[in-house]
Amino acid sequence: MKLINILISSVIVISLVSSCGSGGNIKKNGSKDEGWTTIFDGKTTTGWRGYNKPAFPDKGWEVVDGTLHCIESGTGEAGLGGDVIYDKKLSNYELSLEWKIGTGGNSGIFIMAQEIPDEPIWKSAPEFQLLDNEKHPDAKLGVDGNRMASSLYDLIPAKPQNTKPAGEWNQAGILCYQGTVVFKSNGANVVEFHLWTEDWKKMIANSKFKDYTWFLNTAKEGYIGLQDHGSDCWFRNIKLKLL
Repeated sequence: MKLINILISSVIVISLVSSCGSGGNIKKNGSKDEGWTTIFDGKTTTGWRGYNKPAFPDKGWEVVDGTLHCIESGTGEAGLGGDVIYDKKLSNYELSLEWKIGTGGNSGIFIMAQEIPDEPIWKSAPEFQLLDNEKHPDAKLGVDGNRMASSLYDLIPAKPQNTKPAGEWNQAGILCYQGTVVFKSNGANVVEFHLWTEDWKKMIANSKFKDYTWFLNTAKEGYIGLQDHGSDCWFRNIKLKLL
């Protein structure tokens, strides 16, 4: 019996080691891997390219200190390299990243973007606004603060407005699931909207986007984009979870 008990104990130990080893779904810190994938490695631009371009821009963007940096152009809203996209169309997912904006800066994160020849990305893609709320005039334009940071740009204001000042890191999250979209800022849900519904169509019909059928009839899958708006903006820890 003693030998049998020793054998049984050995099998249990081997099973535990196999299930919790480095090949399992447990991270080094012991937390469970919940399906998040890093889509910017902090060293290269692998997986990203220019909007309507076959490759990543050779100017206007750089990888520095683990961040993807859009470089200030010095010519207002005219960017040096243009917008960039993650090179895979997506439909149901969560996006998580950190961002910080330069003084007086303006940028954005696009979802469901389509590559339309000779047209800018914003004509097809709802935008999570990134802004220096203190110094950029967009913060005082629009309606009810709907051009402030973390808002659905020019459509729905972020509430609460909890964005940190220029030069400080913010945590952003975007949830897209079967047309429901939620914007998150620094741990809080700040915007929710529902694509393809009558409310969506009515809102767009009364906005600056009313003449852009790609925006009104937002695609059911599209690209994630990062905007080059001529301002310094940094991104890091960009992660994706498919739903």
